[in-house]
Amino acid sequence: MNDSNQPKNPNHINIELPEEVAEGQYTNLSIITHSTSEFIVDFVQLMPGVPKGKVKSRVVMTPENAKKLMLALRDNIAKYESLHGKIKTHEQQQAIPMNFGGPTTEA
Repeated sequence: MNDSNQPKNPNHINIELPEEVAEGQYTNLSIITHSTSEFIVDFVQLMPGVPKGKVKSRVVMTPENAKKLMLALRDNIAKYESLHGKIKTHEQQQAIPMNFGGPTTEA
């Protein structure tokens, strides 16, 4: 049976992943800020010994989608840890003074 003969699924979403996006960006710091209507997540790359980092990507989303992302990450981390063991975290040694108009959270 080919695609044209299959019934249409109203919940089906076709998502395109451009090649340049599929390569991904390495980041080792996330800075999260929010307003009343949106959450902004900046993904930053910091290099050892270099006092300046660079935002590699910024994602802006609604509060509802931010919460859905948090729940999906929580679920995926739990699945990962059940297979590979607990992920160790290290406290950041220096505070990064960035505030873009709202409360700042680091992840």
